[in-house]
Amino acid sequence: MLSWRNQETNRQVSKTSHEITAEEHARWWSAVRDDPSRRVLVYVRDDRPCGVVTFFDLRLDGPRTGAWGFYLDADGLDGRGETLPAWLGVMREAVEYAFDGLHLDRLDGEVLGHNTVVRQMNRRFRFVEGTPRQELSDGREITVIPISLARADRRQR
Repeated sequence: MLSWRNQETNRQVSKTSHEITAEEHARWWSAVRDDPSRRVLVYVRDDRPCGVVTFFDLRLDGPRTGAWGFYLDADGLDGRGETLPAWLGVMREAVEYAFDGLHLDRLDGEVLGHNTVVRQMNRRFRFVEGTPRQELSDGREITVIPISLARADRRQR
């Protein structure tokens, strides 16, 4: 999980772009593993773990909402020529889990403005972009774009 997150490809499209240390990762895992407002799932493709999906800020009473993000083993998938199928698969399965497993009414997230490929994929899955905002993270200025997908607007299989 940590090695995937620290791959250059993933760091460049994340708010936190520095290499995460083992200590930072251990603190994060300690905080999230028992947090009822979070879920951390490993994406498996062809019996091989190749990604991580996180759901956070889950509100499972009243309007059911939550946020999400994911990253893949970009280097391993690229080496096997499986990047696009894995990317489509993780997004499809994560959206299904959000609406059919967690029974969310709305799924939220964020994408960096320069990540045009993910922004296109998000549109394919019917996510709607909100108003961009500027943030300073790891010494760099980034444009963060909120995204959301309502249950009624999701793409059906």
